[in-house]
Amino acid sequence: MTLAEHFVELRKRLFRSALALLLGSVVGWFLSGYVMDALRGPITEIAKQQDRVATLNYDSITGAFDLKMQVAITIGAIVSSPVWLYQIWAFFVPAMTRRELKYGFGFFFTAVPLFIAGGVTGWLLVPHIVSLLTSFAPAPDTAIIGAKTYFDFILKLVIAVGIAFVLPVFLVLLNFVGVLSAKSIIASWRWALILIALFTAIATPAADVLSMFLLAIPMVGLYFAAYGVAWLHDRRAAKAANRLEAELAA
Repeated sequence: MTLAEHFVELRKRLFRSALALLLGSVVGWFLSGYVMDALRGPITEIAKQQDRVATLNYDSITGAFDLKMQVAITIGAIVSSPVWLYQIWAFFVPAMTRRELKYGFGFFFTAVPLFIAGGVTGWLLVPHIVSLLTSFAPAPDTAIIGAKTYFDFILKLVIAVGIAFVLPVFLVLLNFVGVLSAKSIIASWRWALILIALFTAIATPAADVLSMFLLAIPMVGLYFAAYGVAWLHDRRAAKAANRLEAELAA
């Protein structure tokens, strides 16, 4: 394909992705009320557990509409993700070799479930984090929480935990392309545990030790699972290299 044909192809892929996102956002508009009810759950629990007034607050005239649009677009991005992910994949596939395609398929079908699992884990941590952070307010005070700030906080937490769960897949991918050996991965296990501890301390309140461990344990397990996969790959590659060397020597 010529450069102009590549741009035409890119425009076609972008148009299909944008159309899917638009239709998904329309669906998200009608589902946004249910999502807000789910997000409001931890706030309701605060009022019961801490015996205080706790409510979401819209600090501008357009605040409620802006948040509804943001929720709708977020839902739209999730609902339409199979379409725009496929469009991205289809645009790059023609330029990929068979080996790159194999690695690409492996990465995609491993990373997506792990990201979803991480997002679900982040969502399950939300009530504990919200309850703990608001508990620092003095008993006579009211917890008036900015609705947009609250939604952004939850969205960033869910995405951050989702990405953290995908990072071991990057280690395996780097190992498969020959950039990182299994020996290098396991040699850095102390630094990996420190970084995981720091991440979980940031993603969860430092005082909530239970939530921190609930997040850290699967991340540590995924790190050592990545090492195991890399070790098997390196072992198989070493055997293939030795066999080839023996054949050449013969």
